[in-house]
Amino acid sequence: MLRSDSRHGFIMLVELRAENYAVIDHVIAVFGPGLNLLTGETGAGKSILVDALALLMGGKASADLVRHGAEKSVVACVFESTPGAENILEANGIDSEGAEIILRREILANGKGRVFINNQPATVAVLRRLAPELALVHAQTETLSSFDHAQQRLLLDRFAGVSTDAAAVTYARWRTARARLDELLHGEQDRLRMVDLWTYQRNEIEAACLKPGEDEELETEKRVLANAEKLYAAAMSAFEQLYEGEASAETALVAALRNVEELARYDLRFADAAQQLAGARATISDIGATLRDYAAGINAGPEPLAEIEDRLALLDRLKRKYGKTVADVIAFGEDVERKLAEVEDRDEILKTLRKELHEAAEAYRQAAAALTAERKAAASRLAKAAESQINSLAMKVRFAVTVCSANEDAASHSSQKAVLKGHDFSRAEDSAPLDGASAPEGNSAWTAEGWDMVEFRIATNAGEPLKPLVEIASGGELSRVMLALKVAVEEHSAKTSIKPTPRTLIFDEIDIGIGGRAAEAVGQKLKALGRGQQVLCVTHLPQIAAFADQHLAVEKREDRGRTKTQIRTLDDLARTQEIARMLSGAKVTDTSLQHAAQMIATSR
Repeated sequence: MLRSDSRHGFIMLVELRAENYAVIDHVIAVFGPGLNLLTGETGAGKSILVDALALLMGGKASADLVRHGAEKSVVACVFESTPGAENILEANGIDSEGAEIILRREILANGKGRVFINNQPATVAVLRRLAPELALVHAQTETLSSFDHAQQRLLLDRFAGVSTDAAAVTYARWRTARARLDELLHGEQDRLRMVDLWTYQRNEIEAACLKPGEDEELETEKRVLANAEKLYAAAMSAFEQLYEGEASAETALVAALRNVEELARYDLRFADAAQQLAGARATISDIGATLRDYAAGINAGPEPLAEIEDRLALLDRLKRKYGKTVADVIAFGEDVERKLAEVEDRDEILKTLRKELHEAAEAYRQAAAALTAERKAAASRLAKAAESQINSLAMKVRFAVTVCSANEDAASHSSQKAVLKGHDFSRAEDSAPLDGASAPEGNSAWTAEGWDMVEFRIATNAGEPLKPLVEIASGGELSRVMLALKVAVEEHSAKTSIKPTPRTLIFDEIDIGIGGRAAEAVGQKLKALGRGQQVLCVTHLPQIAAFADQHLAVEKREDRGRTKTQIRTLDDLARTQEIARMLSGAKVTDTSLQHAAQMIATSR
């Protein structure tokens, strides 16, 4: 795979490969920053390449995609990585490949398939999680599923410069408080049944008077005592050889030191040697003392060994019941102690948890309400900007952005009933309200991104009501709307110094049903979008192709009775010839060449 270069400043798709995919036998497409345009005759395989990218973003695979006569189809690509993508890989146990992410899918002729990320086995679910970090495919078959409510909210948030960090922090705090209270309330009967067991477990662990790591220390002591005679003999033998014996090292060093000191009296070159020998003698003396004391401390009797074995047996029994290590057993005992304390001090703990939950819910409400206010303020501005952009692309529409907020009061009331259902309401603490704080299962609108549902609505014909954007029937229209939306957001982002979204945008045949000035407007918008992020687009119109930063021609030819597809990256001369072909058809004339050259010059 090709190595990437991030000097352009935004994330991009570097390379795409396809083998035995539909009518494609083997192609490699290399992309660059800015606007990448794919052109070619009808049926050459341009949209098939977009479908291949959609497949790598987690799209649905089929055995029909395998080229006739082949055992399997393979599609692969290289993306420059993002911090978010690295986090997703780490969460799914996939190693990073530095600055690149390599995606590959294999589809077998029998319909089965395999997924690889960085050459490691993965799943389609991981591809779908990665997709928003890497690319958004606006293909004829993929646009509806790609641009759901979450994507619409993200686009509005980007336009508004909204940060959901505060909501995410308060949401996490609320979820934690909710879970703790829910555990205490729902687990009451189970806790009461478990009191006797927990009490026994606590007493058993406390009676053992455990110390972290003592099992390892005792194992070492056991080895020493079990081999006491060998260790004593070895220590004393080493002591005699080093210090006490007639031919000991210490005796030899004393004699050597005496002679070297005599030499040093006459020749100063031996002064250092004398000091080193003196140091060696002191070291041997220290080691000898250590060996003597170690041997004296060895207790070879059976009683200490039996005591250690009994203690280790107790520790092993506790570890089999409560954890793999002594530290785990101690932690288990502390957890049991906490549960018993909660049973004994339930009323006080409930009061504290309800207070924490109420405070967390209020903090979340404030953060979510602030998000709602920002989104509603930006919705009308985005709708106006998007409508203007859409209508410049040979469409006449009305466009609106709606922000629907959750009715938290009603949801909270419903949630309280759900949470408390099944508890003993005769007790005052069980029947007390939860201060309006709702549980996740009772209020699904509460999320880390706020409680709003953002929906883009459009009317493509006069007199028709506004309908959700995803109900547009024409894929070409929807791609143009997506282009207009992206341009509206990115133009606004440029004015407000918001960084572009770090992913590749892919548009498939957004020029259906347009021409002339509208086609030129589409080309201008694609070019503008390509200044901040990589754009890939399939087009049939020379007015759009003239704006390319990189122009790739998709061509098919017949070889030995089979159709083959190839992709060429065009230089300036080849670009002029390709646009001339698009202008005049199969026969390229001098007039069409001049017109093509003028179109390219004008686009620059």
